[in-house]
Amino acid sequence: MAEPRWSEDRWTDLTRSECFALLVAEQLGRIAVVDDQGPVIFPVNFVLDGYMVVFRTGEGTKLDAACLGSRVAFEIDGADAPSRTGWSVLVRGEAVEVTDPAELARLRELPLAPWAPGDRTRYVRILPAAVTGRRILPQDPAREEQRSPPDSGDRA
Repeated sequence: MAEPRWSEDRWTDLTRSECFALLVAEQLGRIAVVDDQGPVIFPVNFVLDGYMVVFRTGEGTKLDAACLGSRVAFEIDGADAPSRTGWSVLVRGEAVEVTDPAELARLRELPLAPWAPGDRTRYVRILPAAVTGRRILPQDPAREEQRSPPDSGDRA
């Protein structure tokens, strides 16, 4: 396994295993597709099925992208504002609608109930071509003090 790459700017690349561990633990992400007006991003609840992201949808832009086998990006993240830390995972790949009856029956058994109202009976999976992630690390107070300008006393 490759060593994580650390940056002087407080972030590290996540391993593929870390990315999948975060994906399996989450339920809400965002899918980015391109329609006739350009890029658009939608929140979706999802489940990780093997190494593939699966979500339910109805008629519209997300399903259109899947029917065309479009390349998409899918992202999840977490943040802690007080500590200025967080992480993100990005899955890039092809969106495809699941139409095989046996596969649909299996997917219907997964814990994937739509949060949004409306008809969400179609299943879409993302076939990952790339899975990457980053983690923003806590600040080192000693290092941050070195970067901060010296206090020049009271200011009016």
